[in-house]
Formats: sequence, C-alpha cells, structure tokens
Amino acid sequence: MTAQTSQTTSFIGGRHVPSVSTYPNIDPATARSLGEVSRAGADEVDRAVAAAAQAQREWRRSSPEQRAKLLVGTAALIRRDREHLARLESEDTGKPLTQAYADVDVCARYFEFYGHTIEAYYGHQIPLGEDMHVYTRREPYGVTGHIVAWNYPLQLVGRAAATSLATGNCAVAKPADETPRSTVRLAELIAEAGFPRGAFNVVTGFGAEAGAALANHPGVAHLGFVGSTVTGSVIAHAAAERVIPTVLELGGKSANVVFADADVDAALPSLVRSIVQNAGQTCSAGSRLLVHADVHDEVVEKTAGAMRALTMGRGLDDPGLGPLVSAKQQERVQGFLDELGSGQVVTGGSRPEDLPSELADGAFIAPTLVDAVTPEQRIFQEEVFGPVVAVTSFESDEQALALANGTDYGLVSAVWTQSLPRAHRMAAGIEAGQVFVNTYGAGGGVELPFGGFKKSGYGREKSIEAFDEYTQTKTVVMKL
Repeated sequence: MTAQTSQTTSFIGGRHVPSVSTYPNIDPATARSLGEVSRAGADEVDRAVAAAAQAQREWRRSSPEQRAKLLVGTAALIRRDREHLARLESEDTGKPLTQAYADVDVCARYFEFYGHTIEAYYGHQIPLGEDMHVYTRREPYGVTGHIVAWNYPLQLVGRAAATSLATGNCAVAKPADETPRSTVRLAELIAEAGFPRGAFNVVTGFGAEAGAALANHPGVAHLGFVGSTVTGSVIAHAAAERVIPTVLELGGKSANVVFADADVDAALPSLVRSIVQNAGQTCSAGSRLLVHADVHDEVVEKTAGAMRALTMGRGLDDPGLGPLVSAKQQERVQGFLDELGSGQVVTGGSRPEDLPSELADGAFIAPTLVDAVTPEQRIFQEEVFGPVVAVTSFESDEQALALANGTDYGLVSAVWTQSLPRAHRMAAGIEAGQVFVNTYGAGGGVELPFGGFKKSGYGREKSIEAFDEYTQTKTVVMKL
C-alpha cells in the first residue's frame, strides 16, 4: 500500500499515477498535514476515461454471475481491511471512529447487495401480439463519472462504484480534495478482487480542475454528483451541454416534526443523533426541529441537555462529536450563528473552550440548539452543514406541514406521533424523497431508494432502483 504512505495519488488503469503538483491533506482535528495529495487535472482525467472505456469493452460482455462474484469478493476485501479503512476515513473527515467503522461496513454492504441482486435484474417481455416477439434489454451507458462530497467518502463512492460495475459500466471517480485516501484504497481493493484493469479509476485533486475536467469530458456517458445544490447546478449544465443523464444528490434541510402525542423520550436519541452524526455534515441531517407548542419546552430542554453531555475530540479517540471537515467549513457554520438574535442560542453557538492544547487549531463547533427560529431566517432556509439544529414551534397539523415543506429542499423528513391517521397524512403531504415515522434514518439503508424532491436533486441511488439509473432501455421487436 504505497498511495497513503508518502503521496496519495490517482489510481488509473490499475496503477498509481502521481502528478507533478501536490497539495497537503489536512487533519481537521489538529490542522496538521496527513501527507501530500496528487493535484491531477485534465491529462489524468483523459487517461482515466480512456482506461475505463477500454475496460468497459470487455466488462459489458461479462455475465451477471461473473459480476456478482467480483462484487461480493470486493466486499470481503473491504471487511478484511476494515480497521485501516476506518482509520483513513476518521483522520480525513474528523468523524468519530465508531462512525467511520459504520461507513466501512455500509460500503461493503453496497458491494454485497448489488452483487446479490444483479442476477435478478431483467428486462421485460411485452405481449404485443401472437405474431410479435417484443422484449426489453437493460444496457450499460459505458463510462460513468462520479464526483462525490467529503462527508461520507467510502459510502458515497461505494454505492456509485458498486452500482456502475454491477450494471456493466466502468467508472472514474473524483473524491473530494479533503478526503481522498479511502477512495484510492477502495480502487486498489476493486483491482485486487479481479475486476479488469481500468474498470474503476480514481483521479485526485480539486473540483475546479479534476472535477471540472471529468464533468465536461466527452468520453463520459453518465454523471453522478453528491454535493451542494450550487455545484450540482453546474454539473447539470455540463451534462446538458452533452445531453447525458445525471443523478444529483444535493442539499437538504430535513425536519423532525414532533407532535404533542409523541413519545419524547423515545424520540430523543434520534433527534440528537440526526444532527450530530458526522458533526451535522450530512445532507439528510435533521437540521430543523418542528415541535408542537404543548411539548416545546420539554423537547428543547431534553435535546439541549443531551447535546451538552456529548464529548468532543479527535475522531480516532472516538468522541461523541468530532471536528468539522475544515477550518473553511467551521468559518461557514460560525457565520450562520453570528447572525442570530439575542437569546436564540440555548446551547453551543461557538467553538468549545475546554479542548486540549493539541486540538487548539482544530475545526470544532460545539453542538448547538437554536430556538424560536422563524421561517424568514437564513438558518431555517439554508443548509448549515454543522451540528446546529433550528427549533420552530407549531400549533396545528396544517401549520406543521407548511413548515416542513417551507424550504427549497426535500430530501428527508420524520414524523413523531402516536396517531396512525396523522402519520399517513403527513407522510403523503411532506415533499421529500424519504419520510420516516417514529424513527429517523438519515439517508436510510442500502435497500431503500434515496434521492430528493425540489432542489435536493433528482434520480435515485441505493436499492434496486439504482440499476435503472445506470442502464438504458433497448426495446427489441421481432415479427414471427
């Protein structure tokens, strides 16, 4: 394993490919360098797309059984290297080690799930008439490009790679510049499992350079992007210029809606976890807490108390809450908090003051609860991407629904109530790709279709539905 020891390099055609220029990979907990990363650009992207195209000519002819064996074999290698992958993920992102282990496990699960299900993915026979034989085929696009965010590197690239390879495509991935190492290691494991050289390639570097080159490359037939709505719009425009399909998983401003009849104590762990997991840097984080006026004080008091009880520190020390991914992100989150009115911050609101000296330069923000938030405030409408929850109270079901739908986003929501009719009405009325009732899944499991309404994006990843996103339908009509 050489890519992570001195310089994290691109991985193209089954080989490490260093670049002339590099940049430092910064530990968000200490602000110290974890090593240098290759700063790839258009030349490396050209090589990666060419390698993927060459591999795909062979790979598209492979049988579902062959693909399944290699996908499941990759999952076994991921589990074998669980300790190492989790450490890379924790160091790069700052997330607690327990959460990094979970990310590795989910990555392995993607390869297992798609390895197990691809053999049951068929086209259809259409009964057009006795003298006609009509059927459909699901065929790969060719080379798929994947530009993923820094919050869940292994999970995001794992679900993209597994789906793309399962359906006969080959891929080029551009991980976030802050978190490249686990993606490069995953590429090594995919090659070790026996996939053709070039089936899965990784190009490291900056979004404006390597990412832009990948998004605009004429050899890429399908694009997937996970990140901000602003950048997603740029990716969509690049795809539209070349008339290729995209899957966009963008921002969110997800709401936990707590009614007066909710079991508050049962809900509390999910209310807290949904906003502090990965330091709130989750597109489906429960960043808005809509609470019926009758239980408002109880919910605020108990949620704030649970937040104050969380430990903070380096991800490798497995605290309750790690740092944000970078000083830049810390500054952005603090900007939201500095706008708030007097008395709105119930707990948190700034950098914690009791951290050890070695973490003095780390990108930490204390878990924060902001009360009495109105729909007009920026913190209600925009994605903070930090451990900050905005509380708004309501009086009626109709007001709760209006508040839940009162942003440009629609990724995830949760309803907390003992009333089954209310749960069904809210689930039907909420504009979101996933709605949970008396639980919160922050993106849900591998088996559940995941994607957004409105400005949270389009297309679906996870579940068997993802196969449809990565294949195109061919209809064959034969006169008998």
